[in-house]
Amino acid sequence: FGRFHILLFVIMGSANIVEAMEIMLLAVVSPEIRCEWHLEDWQVALVSTMVFLGFMVCGVLCGYVADKYGRWKVVFGGFIWAAYFSLLTSFSPSYGWFIFLRCMVGCVHQMHTEFIPSKYRAFLLPLASIFWMLGSMLIIILGMTVVPTMGWRWMIRFSIIPSIILIGLFMFIPESARFQVSAGNIQEALSTLNWIARMNGATLPEGELREPETERGNAFTLISPAFRRTSLLLWYSWFVASFSYYGSVLSSSELLEKNLLCMTDADAEHQIKHNQEEALCYCIPFNMADYQTLLISCLGEVALIPLNIGMLNIFGRKPSLAILQLLSAFFFMLVNICTTMFGFTVLLFLLRSVVSMNFNVVYIYTAEVYPTSVRSIGMGFCTSFSRVGGMIAPFIAQVLMSKSVILALSPFAIACVICAVGVAFLPIETRGRALLVSIFTFPPTVLKTDFH
Repeated sequence: FGRFHILLFVIMGSANIVEAMEIMLLAVVSPEIRCEWHLEDWQVALVSTMVFLGFMVCGVLCGYVADKYGRWKVVFGGFIWAAYFSLLTSFSPSYGWFIFLRCMVGCVHQMHTEFIPSKYRAFLLPLASIFWMLGSMLIIILGMTVVPTMGWRWMIRFSIIPSIILIGLFMFIPESARFQVSAGNIQEALSTLNWIARMNGATLPEGELREPETERGNAFTLISPAFRRTSLLLWYSWFVASFSYYGSVLSSSELLEKNLLCMTDADAEHQIKHNQEEALCYCIPFNMADYQTLLISCLGEVALIPLNIGMLNIFGRKPSLAILQLLSAFFFMLVNICTTMFGFTVLLFLLRSVVSMNFNVVYIYTAEVYPTSVRSIGMGFCTSFSRVGGMIAPFIAQVLMSKSVILALSPFAIACVICAVGVAFLPIETRGRALLVSIFTFPPTVLKTDFH
């Protein structure tokens, strides 16, 4: 561990900035396109759903391509693809073109877990939330400054600048040495490891790097007896992590735009009912106070990182995930009884904290439980299930919200409680375990029976 890992962490963390901007853009731009194209609630929700459909399809495809041709090519090509179609979105002449082009923004794949030693994983990966928070705050700041003066189209154009910078930074990242070993390219893996060692001011240990020949993993491996229970429970955990996270983001946007909370100190500008029989839609763009509330809630994603790191290292992955899911359900239900804007801001801050930590824990556990030969495919499938959660969340948060706040938020709380129960049935705890390279290669502290 040294300078290379810090550089990799910063560069791949910056990828989180780009993805966060693409996701948070949906919450910021929704009021604008609702007004410009006179959209109904289901049409606004469909925009977010189509974006996550693109993420879902691309997640599986990227997993297969990354395991066959390498992680670097997929990461690099994915961000070029995303930046290109994000730029095209700003020129959308109609609602149909907008949802099609946003759907095409979906190829993002990461590999930094394979380079990070196990003892640092639970410390560094939660810190990546800082980059996600920065991306979320950056798009909100663009919304505050650009949208009122230049419009949402220029906001999207400015938002791709970090993507262009990131594409250049990818030149400093080598191919995953674990992938090269898994693919049988021992000499290339040695070259990569020697380059990393020189950068860290170290040398490789004596001996030869050998990899027993094993069959490459595929999608059927994920549902084999060794991994079936793990895969099924992880797919649901990823679904709930995404469902609850994007539910909290989009719900907050809807509540601020429509002022559906029973608040005692609401400003006069927002004292307007949403359902107007005489008009197809109504337009209330975010005011400065709304943007400030969204900014404060974004800070919640990093405020409890020390607690997240402590839970991962003290309690382990499984107990941490169960506790965080129960806390998520608790805060979702508290939003229903919020009576002041201040109280809503505090609850949103806490809710964003715990749902963000859910993502950190489930990501780390998934990367640690699958061997290298199927890790990218496994992460691809898990990512796809998370996108399903993201596809459903808009229709709950943006359509049901007009009918009842409790009706819209209760599904998120119930899903979190069910997930907390399911976590108890995950076969193994991965805290402190080395990453597996082969399906049939187990570290000394892991028995094969642990995977049944």
